[in-house]
Formats: sequence, structure tokens, C-alpha cells
Amino acid sequence: MALPAHVEPLERIWFYTYRTICGLILFFLIAPILIVIPLSFNAGFYLSFTKEMLSLDPAGFSTQWYQKFLNDPNWLGAIRNSFQIAIASTIISTTLGTLAALGLARPEMPFRKFFMALLISPMIVPLIVSALGMFFFFAKIGIAYTFIGVVLSHAVLGTPFVVITVTATLSGFDQSLIRAGQNLGASSRTVFFKIIMPLILPGVVSGALFAFITSFDEVIVVKIIGSYEQRTIPWAMFSGLREEISPTILAVATVLVMISVALLITMELLRRRSERLRGMSPG
Repeated sequence: MALPAHVEPLERIWFYTYRTICGLILFFLIAPILIVIPLSFNAGFYLSFTKEMLSLDPAGFSTQWYQKFLNDPNWLGAIRNSFQIAIASTIISTTLGTLAALGLARPEMPFRKFFMALLISPMIVPLIVSALGMFFFFAKIGIAYTFIGVVLSHAVLGTPFVVITVTATLSGFDQSLIRAGQNLGASSRTVFFKIIMPLILPGVVSGALFAFITSFDEVIVVKIIGSYEQRTIPWAMFSGLREEISPTILAVATVLVMISVALLITMELLRRRSERLRGMSPG
């Protein structure tokens, strides 16, 4: 973006300085991820750049670690567990979080701030504390070290994201649309599915994506509450770093990065769609 001709020298200096600082911060955050991707194509057995890779020699690059990742039954089992747990916990989180947000959005709801703080508390409390608390509770009712226990624990972690995103969407919701639908004879069910849900759907989907990626990347809770049968990709990566350091971990990390990027792009598209539905210009 070009600066107007009337901008003073100090403003011009700050304009470029600010953008330089932002660029350096972005590079600091992104650089570790960018390094992992080329290392995952290393033809050697070390987690470092070889002379062939630095000289861009094709002999230094290989897809062997991706092939090992896709042909290893342990990794495939971890992938299956990760998706099954993440999808199941996302469904629970999205349902509970959406219902909670709809209740909190009503003006007659008593103690709204208290209940909001209670619902988002899993985001504030350290994971190890939450994991231990849920473990002792699940052990009492007999679902510790089970698939159900891991799904419910991940649902607890994902629900706050759904509550926040759906509540933010409802903040600009026109309540007169509900009254208009009721005045025209629509039932409460019809109003919900034909008026409310289409307008808040971008927020619901965004919250679901946050809940999914929270479950997909989580390792502390699943190691405490789950068993080896619920071994997920982050768990397998963590164990691999301690037991057998292999570039296969870099290939898995690259796949996770690609999934995260796809989810972020999806959320950005949903954000822009939500702004268009609310009559705002996407920015």
C-alpha cells in the first residue's frame, strides 16, 4: 500500500518500521515450521540438513519417510485413533457448546458472566490439572483408560472454543428475526432450523474446527486418561522422540501442518461468509 504524498517523515518511518517488526515476528513464528517441511524429505537418517540438501542435489531428497509413515501399522493405527477421537469429541463439543451459547445469548439468562467463566475455564486451567481431575473422576465411574473417557475429556477441552465462537456470532444476531418468524406462525423448531441455524452456522463450524484441531493435537490428556489402544498421532510422535528418533516424525509433522493450514483456510473463508451474511465487508 503506497503512502500519500502529504505523510510526514516520522509517520513514513513508523509505517515501514511497524511492518518490518510484524514481518520479523511472523518469521520468528513460522520459521520452525518451514524448516520441518524440507527436512521431512531428507534421504539420510538424521534430523539435519545434509550437504546434498543444501546444494539442492536430488540425491539428498527422498519420500521414504512418508512411505514408512503410510506403511507402518502403528502410525496408521494412531491416525485412525486420532480421527475417531477428534470427530466424536467434536460432535459432542459442538452440540453442547452451541446449546450453551444460545442460552447465554438470551438477555433473561441469570448469572451469564458466571456461567461463561465456568464454561471457558478448561482453556484457563493448566492441562495437567484438568487431566488429573478428569482421570480421578473417570476412574470413579469406570471409564478411565477407555475410548469413551478420552472422547469425553477432549470434548471438555473443545467445548469452550465452540461457546466463544458461537457467542461471538450471536452478538450481532437480530433477535427481531425470531419474533418475526413466530408472528408468522412458525414453531420453535422451524425458527431454530430455518432462521437461527443458517445465520450462526459459520460460527458453529468455526468452533467445531477449533474443537477438532484441539483434540487432534492434544497429547497430555490422552496419555493420562487413555491407554495404548487409544494411542493418537501426537502420542506416537512424543514417544518416538523419546524412544527412537526418526525422520518419520518430521513427515508426520508436515502432514499435521498441512491439515492445520487447511483448517485455518476453511475458518477464514467461513469468517468472510459470516461477515457477508451480517452485511459487513470482509477484511
